[in-house]
Amino acid sequence: MKNMELNNKFEVIPAIDIINGECVRLSMGDYDRVKRYSTNPLEIALWFESLGFKKLHIVDLEGAKQESPVNLAVLKKIASNTSLEIQFGGGVKTQAIAKQVFDSGAHSIICGSIAVTNLEIMRDLIDNYGAKNIILGLDIKEGKIAIKGWKEQSNNNIYEFISTYTSLGVSRVICTDISKDGMLLGPAYELYKDLSARFPALTIIASGGVSSEKDIFSLASTGASGVVVGKAFYENKINIEELQKWLQNE
Repeated sequence: MKNMELNNKFEVIPAIDIINGECVRLSMGDYDRVKRYSTNPLEIALWFESLGFKKLHIVDLEGAKQESPVNLAVLKKIASNTSLEIQFGGGVKTQAIAKQVFDSGAHSIICGSIAVTNLEIMRDLIDNYGAKNIILGLDIKEGKIAIKGWKEQSNNNIYEFISTYTSLGVSRVICTDISKDGMLLGPAYELYKDLSARFPALTIIASGGVSSEKDIFSLASTGASGVVVGKAFYENKINIEELQKWLQNE
C-alpha cells in the first residue's frame, strides 16, 4: 500500500493497546477477553505511519488498572522511531507520572479515572502542561462513567463532568461506549450526536465499535471530529484504499 498524505478534517487515529509489552485488544473492556495481535508494537506503529496516518492512540491497559503506567518502554520505542503524534493513556494519575509520559515521547495525555476522582490534580495538570495537551477520557458503561480500567463506575453526571473540564479549557474528549468496544458491531452513533449537539465547540473523538470504513464515513455525520480505530484494522475489516480516498476528499 502506498503512502498517502491524509486530510485532517476528520481524523482517523489508529490504536495500539498494550499488555505485557504486546499489542492486544479487549472485548467490551473485559480483561479476560484479550486477543494478542503482535509482540512488536513498534512494527504495528510503523505500519500505520506507512499508510499516512499522523497520530497514534496508545493505551497502557495494565497501567489503567494500576496507579501508574507499566509499559512506558513501548511508548519510548515508538516515539523515538516514528514521527507519529502520540496520545497516551492508562495510569496517568499524578504530576510525576504525567512528566514521565511526556518525557517518554507522548504529545498529549488522556485523563480518565483521575479526571473523575481528583479535580485538583487535573487543575494542576492543565496549569502545568496546558489544556491543549490534555485529552478528557470519557468511558461510558450502562450510561455511567467507568474508571480504573473500566472496572468501576462513578455516579457523575456525564454532561456536568464534561462541562467542568470545558470550563477549564479542555477542548478534546475521547468518548468510548464500552459495550461497543472491540465488538465490531458499529459505533454508538446516537451518543456522539447527542454530545456534539450539547457541546458544539468540543472536539469529540469517537471510540469503539468500528467494523468497516463505512462506519467511519457515517461517524463524520454525527458531529464527531474523529475516531479511534483498533480492532477493525487488525482484523482487516477496513478497506484502506477506500478510507484513504475518502480522507483525502473529506
